[in-house]
Amino acid sequence: MSRDLAAPQGPSPTADDDAPAAPAAARTRPLLRAGLGLVLPAALLVLWHVLSTAGVFSPVQLPPPLAVLEAGAALLASGDLWTHVGISTQRVLLGFLIGAGLGLAAGSFIGLSRWGAVLVGPTVGAFRAVPSLAWVPLLLLWIGLGEDSKVVLVAIGAFFPVYTTVAAALRHVDRTLVEAARAFGLHGLRLLTTVQLPAVLPSVVSGLRLALAQAWLFLVAAELLGASMGLGFLLTDSQNNGRTDRLLLAIVLLAVLGKASDALLGVFERWAGRRWT
Repeated sequence: MSRDLAAPQGPSPTADDDAPAAPAAARTRPLLRAGLGLVLPAALLVLWHVLSTAGVFSPVQLPPPLAVLEAGAALLASGDLWTHVGISTQRVLLGFLIGAGLGLAAGSFIGLSRWGAVLVGPTVGAFRAVPSLAWVPLLLLWIGLGEDSKVVLVAIGAFFPVYTTVAAALRHVDRTLVEAARAFGLHGLRLLTTVQLPAVLPSVVSGLRLALAQAWLFLVAAELLGASMGLGFLLTDSQNNGRTDRLLLAIVLLAVLGKASDALLGVFERWAGRRWT
């Protein structure tokens, strides 16, 4: 009788029943993270508006966000905004590519060569301690006020983070993995690009991200002296003319461009992770 009272319960849920929910959750998670990441900027924007309109700061000290937006619209209408953004972005990209490439080569050499680490490593480490502004007078003397000096200074800033992280990471690559690759006939540059660098991919990407951040910092140092266009020039020109609204606009643009370029490196990191892991 108990067997008759047991009503059929239907098929038990399986993993297939939850299959449509999984992709939806995967799509929602990045949107949720992006939304949470905007909470603090929105709070800072509200605080900025309150401080600038409640009399805590004068309009010269802290213009309201709307005034900064209007200043950006005026520069956009005249075409100057795109000129400043475009030339600064070009300088950062060129300097970053040159500096990161040289840093990758030097880091690979010193990280894999004992003689390189002994003979070259200490000298490169000493140059790494030189502040960015210390290079400016020398570059102006050697190269002049043109684009080359600014790109070289950005490249110097991008070089050291990549060099440091790659050299340190390659010293700890699994020896068994390297010997197995050599047994399959991989040597030299092919061994480096096929086995050793992919094995330290997280460190390489971390170095690239630090190098990109350093490139933006060194860009401002380059454009603060001897520039007639760019966001660094916009900073100094706005300060000299008492245009705090344009000064804040330049700071906001540097923050946005830095974050956008870092996000592009994040896309590269995901692609490289799928490609080499």
